[in-house]
Order: sequence, then C-alpha cells, then structure tokens
Amino acid sequence: MSAVALQTLGVRAALGGVEILHGLDLSLPAGRWTCIVGPNGAGKSTLLKVLGGLLPHTGEVRLLGSPMQALSGRQRARQLAWLGQSEGSAEDLSAWDVAMLGRLPHQAWLAAPSAADHAAVEQALRATQAWDWRERPLGQLSGGERQRVLLARALAVQAQVLLMDEPLANLDPPHQADWLRMVREQVAAGRTVVSVLHEISLALHADELVILSQGQLAWQGACAEAATHRALEQVFEDRIAIHPLAGQWVALPK
Repeated sequence: MSAVALQTLGVRAALGGVEILHGLDLSLPAGRWTCIVGPNGAGKSTLLKVLGGLLPHTGEVRLLGSPMQALSGRQRARQLAWLGQSEGSAEDLSAWDVAMLGRLPHQAWLAAPSAADHAAVEQALRATQAWDWRERPLGQLSGGERQRVLLARALAVQAQVLLMDEPLANLDPPHQADWLRMVREQVAAGRTVVSVLHEISLALHADELVILSQGQLAWQGACAEAATHRALEQVFEDRIAIHPLAGQWVALPK
C-alpha cells in the first residue's frame, strides 16, 4: 500500500457559519499528483485550506503521518508549501525577493540567505521561466508573470508536499503545459502535489482525482479508470463526457 501524504479524519469546516465540509475522511497518496475537482461550491478550496492548516476545522488532519496540530509552524512550513488563489506580495519586492520568501522556514531568525537558499531560489525561478525578470518589481509584472513568480516561491520551499489552488490562473496554454511538466518533475523527485483545478481536461492529467460534491467525497480514483470518468460525468449532472484524444482524456460538453 502506498504511503499517505495527507489524511483527513472526520473533518468538518465552515465558512461564515455555514458548514462546507461534512465529516470528510480522505487519504492522499505520497509521491503522486492528486487533483481535487467538483462543481462550484463543492468545497474544493475549503478542503485545500484545511489540508494546509489555514482554516479552522473539527476532526483531524495528518501530514506525513503526524497530526497537523502536533507540528510547529516551522515544521509545517518546511514540509508543506502553499500557493493560493489571487495571492499577492509587496508590489515593490523584486521577483527574486518574492521567491526568496519561500526559504524563510529554512533560515534562522534575521539570518542572511545561505548558498543553499540562493541555489533553491535560482532553481525555482528557472523552473517557472521567471529567471529573466528576477530583478523586476512584482508590481511591474503581468498577471501570468506574477503567477509564475508566486509558483517559484512555493517551489523554493522544497517541501515534500505542495498544495496549489487554481495555479493555472492567468497562464496561457504554453505556460499551462510548462506547469504540467513541472508537476511531473516534482512527482518524479518523490514529492506529493495536490491541486484544485477547474480545467477538467487538465485535471485528467493527474494520477488521481478526488471528486467532491456538496462538501462530501463523491469519488476517489485513478484518472485513467472508467469508473472515475463516470463519477466525474455524474457529479456534473451528465453535462460533460470524458473522451480519449491523442493518448489523453479530455472533458467535452454534451
């Protein structure tokens, strides 16, 4: 049986006094890419925030076998990296400095960045093709460029688990393809990637899908399985159909 990177046990979470997740039990395998999908309002982003320790909840979340609440903030920040929706940073910070923020969990208080920090940031900026504008302030970058810098910040952590909520926002198709390649590189290196995507055809590139419906787990399974495809069609009320195309699966409207 595969090792488990993240696990929820009876997790309930609410927003504005309204319960969004209803006693969710879930195990996400380590060293794999799992994509969370479902209709609007299904609880996808809420679940990801709970997994990241960013949202109050009842029940238990385990990170790499340890209860999340038992980990210090620094331990959690080293093991788990986060890229959220519409994230920002100080507009006058350079792309390099923004990416360097990802190294804070590895640095002593007020310590200067080490050679390892510099190497990690350069690697992350090159991986996201943001190296050429490393000296430009964030405020001077386009939406797609900013997103790639923020992704570099998450990669610079070099965490075992990487959580990403709508990471393809503002990215054009070629850079979406770059993102897919980067995810595969992370998984090949033994890391775990968990993402929320609205683009179902891109989500079908993942190893596994977690399909949510009304705050509950509707299905979890391999992207290539026919049962997963049927569960996906059903949760979207049969308004989409999954078809093979050029060796990959795509979701098309009916």
